[in-house]
Amino acid sequence: MILINPEIEQYSTSFSLKLPSEATRIHEITTELHTSAHLMSSILQGQYLAFMSRMLNPEFVLEIGTFTGFSTLCLAEGLKLQGELHTIELREKDANDAVTNFSFSPKNKLIHLHLGNAKEIIPTLDLTWDLVFIDADKTGYLEYYELVLPRLRKGGIIIADNVLFHGKVIDEKAKDKNTVAINNFNQHVCNDPRTEQLIVPVRDGLMMIKKKDYEV
Repeated sequence: MILINPEIEQYSTSFSLKLPSEATRIHEITTELHTSAHLMSSILQGQYLAFMSRMLNPEFVLEIGTFTGFSTLCLAEGLKLQGELHTIELREKDANDAVTNFSFSPKNKLIHLHLGNAKEIIPTLDLTWDLVFIDADKTGYLEYYELVLPRLRKGGIIIADNVLFHGKVIDEKAKDKNTVAINNFNQHVCNDPRTEQLIVPVRDGLMMIKKKDYEV
């Protein structure tokens, strides 16, 4: 299912902020050569991530699901000069490609890539996050959320990708594990008194989740 008219998305892209050449280079190469290029964020999503990063000016950013590094460089756009961006990738080939891609960016030394299972790596990162981007296996979303939320600063933001999951979330007959997992995640966040949320229908759906500034 095409959720957004491609011409409307292209129009929106053309009138949105320009991404660094290093990021657009990754997007072009991955689109041309990677057999799973559909897993990568769109240019408009990248612009959205870059805009949010510039607006928040975060010191510590966590990304769960590096892929080839396009979204990573977008998230790094607003990073403080002495900040850190930690990104986690399960697949070794994609992680190696991302490391190569990062080498072309002036933000390279601020990026720390971790290879392995995010559920094992996240607890070892002793940092308080300002911004988190979740774009990995859909069945793991709820656990990732619960792992990072206690370490998210008050007022911090989590962005979760694919929360509309090809439009299947509104299909009551859809019983595949990914759709069920995304629906469960959306419902869980919606009912969580610790946060407030907004779904933005960009491409496959982005959920903006803000940790409340007060204890509940």
